[in-house]
Amino acid sequence: MAARSKARKRALEILFEAEARDLNIGQLLADRVAAPTTQHPLPQYTVTLVEGVLAHWGEINEVLETYSQGWALDRMPSVDRAALRLGTWEIVWNDEVPDPVAISEAVELVQGMSTDESPKFVNGLLARVSDVKGTLA
Repeated sequence: MAARSKARKRALEILFEAEARDLNIGQLLADRVAAPTTQHPLPQYTVTLVEGVLAHWGEINEVLETYSQGWALDRMPSVDRAALRLGTWEIVWNDEVPDPVAISEAVELVQGMSTDESPKFVNGLLARVSDVKGTLA
């Protein structure tokens, strides 16, 4: 697995854990940086991703609510929400990652970790975000 793919997976885990345990995401990130739960420190790109999502939390959620066509954010599986937030941040606010890569990586994150419909849903929603990103940032 490529370094950025691993970083995305770790970022997804942090977002998911914070939501599942009703923890402050920023504090959980700081805790994981200070005391990693694995033998390897958090990759810098994991920190960048989580901080980016936090910095644009309201905007990301609004985009996802607007373009999810009938799906309220709180009705989506937690893993999907986390992957969609990461993917949206990469598409709209990170010019270093091509949109197709961000979409593909988000789809990969939900495969096997969420519902059977999740990969298609995540792909479609992030493709729409990519289509309209010029109107968002």
